[in-house]
Amino acid sequence: MASPARVIRQTAPFLVRQLAACNRGGPRQLRVVSAKSARLNLEHPAARRRFSSTRHWRSVQVPAVDRSDSKLYASADEAVADIKSGSVILSSGFGLCGVAETLIRAIRRRGPESLHSLTAVSNNAGAEGRGGLALLTEAGMVDRMIMSFLGANKKLEKQYLTGKIAVELCPQGTLAERIRAAGSGIPAFFTPTGGRTLVQEGAIPARFDENGNVVEYGKPRETRIFNGRPFLMETALPGDVAILRAWKVDKAGNCVFRYTTKSFAPLMAKAAKLSIVEAENIVEVGEIDPNEVDLPGIFVDRIVPASVPSQPEVVKTRSPKSTETKESGAPKSEALIRRDRIARRAAKELKHGYYVNLGVGIPTLAASFLPPGQQVWLQSENGILGMGDYPLPEEVDPDIVNAGKETVTLVPGAATFDSSESFSMIRGGHVDVSILGALQVSAAGDLANYMIPGKVFKGMGGAMDLVSNPDNTKIVVATEHVAKDGSSKIVQQCSLPLTGARVVSTIITDLAVFEVDRKRGTLTLTEIAPGIDVEEVKRKTDATFEAAEDLKVME
Repeated sequence: MASPARVIRQTAPFLVRQLAACNRGGPRQLRVVSAKSARLNLEHPAARRRFSSTRHWRSVQVPAVDRSDSKLYASADEAVADIKSGSVILSSGFGLCGVAETLIRAIRRRGPESLHSLTAVSNNAGAEGRGGLALLTEAGMVDRMIMSFLGANKKLEKQYLTGKIAVELCPQGTLAERIRAAGSGIPAFFTPTGGRTLVQEGAIPARFDENGNVVEYGKPRETRIFNGRPFLMETALPGDVAILRAWKVDKAGNCVFRYTTKSFAPLMAKAAKLSIVEAENIVEVGEIDPNEVDLPGIFVDRIVPASVPSQPEVVKTRSPKSTETKESGAPKSEALIRRDRIARRAAKELKHGYYVNLGVGIPTLAASFLPPGQQVWLQSENGILGMGDYPLPEEVDPDIVNAGKETVTLVPGAATFDSSESFSMIRGGHVDVSILGALQVSAAGDLANYMIPGKVFKGMGGAMDLVSNPDNTKIVVATEHVAKDGSSKIVQQCSLPLTGARVVSTIITDLAVFEVDRKRGTLTLTEIAPGIDVEEVKRKTDATFEAAEDLKVME
């Protein structure tokens, strides 16, 4: 069996060629690629490969729905007994938060002899050996996953790289909107997410054979220009069966969800022919105030009692002492000093009253350097506006997690909502600043932060959506200046697959701060770290830049 690294290396030359095509030229030179033109061009790699398509949707008979019957089922096993092999299953949840664990275990009990060849749609595939869709993929019941992030599921990764399962990777916001569109009767839509990336080109492998050779790629997107910006056409993503978990459900099917468990659940119930909800609390009709209903009963067909307790994927807590002082403890290492310098400078990009999205790692640290009394509203793409600190051990709630699937708290005035609304805030430019990490960032503001050909590919998650409206949301990169191998992360042109083209406005590293002119494709050095001179910055920077006349020193 081929190793994961070797398998990905085999695809690297093709990905590099596609990347070069994606990166070539500025916005005015964007190439419009459609499936039709790819088929006509015999020199195009697409002419020699099989594309994924939506032909498998609704390819099986969906279990009957009789609205004259009671929606209550005695058990999850009874509710899933008539699901057919080949069905498209929409599975709610984010990490393990809001996952329909009772229903998933009932589906697994049917076994691959009774139920197989499933297509599962979810943000991710659960946690290996713990729960979620990982239980079904490990049992060999799923033939195809449509998701935004593989995460740390090593078994699924191995199945993907050895041809046992196909994986279609889709940006998180696009995934949510495709599901929402299906439930709204909208066959397709245009989105800025993924323009001039491998998503547009259809160059991400979807299926390998047992020897690690790519046998299926993604589908190239039709591209159009609206108001001078490129947009990709994405198709609706309907399902045969949706499985979801709710906190409270009445016998008419009206649902109430707690906090971040609503990330995908309402969207998926609306997009499926048959929806099954497992309820932590089943109440009589009329016991839920109409003003509290998150999902009306018209979208729910079957109700079962939830018998498996909720569990967080990553329990992250703080100690009471951590709120008293930031200076206690042993002296910081050089690495921590560098990270703090970056985060402290990044915090200056956050003004009082701003709505902000902070990526994992160094960007998250920026919030801890805000001056006392300064209020910023932290947005998490899984459905939080007003995210707080990690909880105390006694405050842990498995229904409140961040985009890293870690337990968090909510500040007074916070709101929670589904993923479609979350990414409407992001794509619509309502978020003031988004701070992300980077593998590479170019002189023109191109960002690469989700994939290294030749190494394992985890998925783009919500990163492509977060940078999709750089004219209205300022995109700041906070990263160390050089990679672990000593190579510069600030490059003239990205050699890695792009997350977004000409999107970054400010680059903050442990050595310097650059401002990016995205139209001209130039860098200006505006600040340097204490004890660092311009010549050292030049030696460690691949990209060319000009130093500002009023060059400042980072605090």
